[in-house]
Amino acid sequence: MATYRHDEAEWAPYGTPLAVARPRSTEEVRTLVRWCVSHRVPLVPRGAGTGLSGGANAVDGCLVVSFEDLAEIVEIDPAERLAVVRPGVVNDDLRAACAERGLWYPPDPASSPWSTIGGNVATNAGGMCCVKYGVTRDYVLGLEVVTGRGEIVSLGRRTAKGVAGYDLCGLMVGSEGTLGVITGITLRLRPARPPERTVAGHFDSLVAAGEAVSAVVASGVTPSALELVDRHCLAAVDAWKKMGLSTRAAVVLLARVDTAGAEGDAEAARVRDCFRAAGATWADHSTDAYEADALFQARRLAYPALERLGPVLTEDVCVPRALVPEMLSRVERAAARHDVRIANIAHAGDGNLHPLILTPPGDDDQRTRAQRAFEDILDDALALGGTVTGEHGVGLLKRRGAATELGPEVLALHHAVKQALDPHGILNPGKVLTSQRT
Repeated sequence: MATYRHDEAEWAPYGTPLAVARPRSTEEVRTLVRWCVSHRVPLVPRGAGTGLSGGANAVDGCLVVSFEDLAEIVEIDPAERLAVVRPGVVNDDLRAACAERGLWYPPDPASSPWSTIGGNVATNAGGMCCVKYGVTRDYVLGLEVVTGRGEIVSLGRRTAKGVAGYDLCGLMVGSEGTLGVITGITLRLRPARPPERTVAGHFDSLVAAGEAVSAVVASGVTPSALELVDRHCLAAVDAWKKMGLSTRAAVVLLARVDTAGAEGDAEAARVRDCFRAAGATWADHSTDAYEADALFQARRLAYPALERLGPVLTEDVCVPRALVPEMLSRVERAAARHDVRIANIAHAGDGNLHPLILTPPGDDDQRTRAQRAFEDILDDALALGGTVTGEHGVGLLKRRGAATELGPEVLALHHAVKQALDPHGILNPGKVLTSQRT
């Protein structure tokens, strides 16, 4: 059971489960929930374990419910542009199946080759496309859920519209398994889109790259992706994968535009001009499709590449897009203040930053300083009107930050919802919410 004890969150506490179950049907999940209710055993749902906040971490004596065997694509309906899947379906597998029918499922977290749709729903995952196409919540039409009482319920709808009752389906998205166990998911799909144009820019500093992001936002162009990756990340990926990546620039911005025809050409040119006006040392359209794909692949591989070098404490703050330069500056100041090394990747186009705090293995002093920098970055994001988590979830690592962001009155509402839907307190206990006394 050792591999089921925790997700990828560095230093998030975890316990030893009583058992691991791999159900193959909704009815089996209901049986498991009812058994846990009867015996007051905590139940921790688990997807692929790629989470970065400790949301899937076991507690001592719990039942871990893994959805690896509940991984069927039940239906893809081209006429209604929807898919029905089980929670263990891998994100990229769904995207490939949709593409065969001329359809597209947009949410694409960096972990899309490994992460599951159930986990994506549990954390309301985003990804590179979300700057233009939105996050997981925007694509969830309906859910099949086993409640904390052991009842199977259907939430949401299959229709394009529907306002009957409260949006309990939306409530489940991002709840990290604390309000119900998701066993079926109905997703909205989009038609396949035109080919993308790629624009790249090199910058001497994080702040200059942030100014370029603000300039793109102000220009009125909505790119299909606008990603930031720094030299530390590119060097780590290249050392691992030998992709021939250049590390001459301190920071690289990667943009894509998927508007068709001449309008798309004009938008790509405006993005390039924004990069140049913000001080890029080099910026242009990428005419080499292999090179462009390699850069975006490097962006996806940045976290696992850095993780090979030692423990990585991963941030996930999101701030108003106009304040991206200021937030990047504060990240740099946090690194200097605590004498830690911070690499940076970001979904820069929607203000979602992922500072990666690097520590040498076994260095307890560095670990303490890294954790202090982590908390300072959360506080800085809140001070700028942002949030402590854009897409990774609260889990265990950000309960203090989430409580500060929500405030006591809103936190009390959360506890009331939790009590109503999980009256026995068995569903993923200790995650997301701090104590009622906070």
